Amino acid sequence: MLRLAPDYPTARDRFLDAVRRRDARLTSHPHPRRGLHDEELAVDVAEVGPADAERVVVVVSATHGVEGYCGSALQTDLLDGLDEVELGADRLVLVHAFNPYGFSWVRRVNEDNVDLNRNFVDWSTSLPATPEYDEIAHLLVPTSWTPEEQQRTTDELMALALDVGLDRFQEIVSSGQYSQPTGIFHGGDGPVWSHRWLRAWASAALASAGEVIIIDLHTGLGPWGHGELIGSTPVDDPVHERATALWGDVRSMVDGDSVSAELSGDWTLAAPELAPEAAVTAVALEFGTVDVIAVLQSLRADAWLHAHGDPTGPDGEVVRAQVRAAFADDDPAWIATCRERFREVLGQALGG
Repeated sequence: MLRLAPDYPTARDRFLDAVRRRDARLTSHPHPRRGLHDEELAVDVAEVGPADAERVVVVVSATHGVEGYCGSALQTDLLDGLDEVELGADRLVLVHAFNPYGFSWVRRVNEDNVDLNRNFVDWSTSLPATPEYDEIAHLLVPTSWTPEEQQRTTDELMALALDVGLDRFQEIVSSGQYSQPTGIFHGGDGPVWSHRWLRAWASAALASAGEVIIIDLHTGLGPWGHGELIGSTPVDDPVHERATALWGDVRSMVDGDSVSAELSGDWTLAAPELAPEAAVTAVALEFGTVDVIAVLQSLRADAWLHAHGDPTGPDGEVVRAQVRAAFADDDPAWIATCRERFREVLGQALGG
């Protein structure tokens, strides 16, 4: 029975063991920081299929660290069940723990409190202004996290959500902001370590490909266990048209069809830059967990902990458990549902 790992070191060990059993090609890229348990952190990349294949399918886990519990389990299970998958002439690449720091510390963000999916903006131009976010930043991440302060700030935020509508509220809060370094959904002030690593790795690893298909695994939005395919371009864009040719139902965050708001700095939107000589089609595969308010509350608690609390103290254990519960359901039925959907999506990508 497929189960989620209890922590990052276990997830990594399981993945590396599966790589060895499969005799896949492996490269490990150490991260400069240490993990929650003082363990080594790394982005581990496993490959099977012809190294010079014209067509490459890339599966990425833990762009948002804590979401790696699901992604890692699916990648490990895939390696163990690869005989059930028809690769053909394709090269399959599994990028394990794109954000290993967040995975280890049970955070969505990285070591800089940066959301990788808000970090791929054009840093040579002016950054997006977010005045509406700035007005409520003190409510989203207050300096105190007492029960009374949680209630007061939550009540004010919910009043705003009722006033502007839940979709607009989600857009204000989650689309990406660059002015509040200790806030949620922060995009940073320049390319972070994982961003720089990805560009350097891709420039070599994807240089000879003619077609690249990317599936970025996520959790936290949508109905329980449902895997929505999300595109980051308008429906009339060639990238979205290629995606729908592969998978059929792909929801555009730009055109308001998705469970996700439109994002600034989404890395899948920048994916064509990673292999400029190839036709690149990138999507997120988003598995639902709990309701959006529970997800938001967990992110607020996490941001408060790292900005104003003690991540190594008793509050740290409580908040990490809250964050994990919002993004990773330990019910075996949940990961089994995710597995079925992932295999379907991967099969369509490999069969395209």
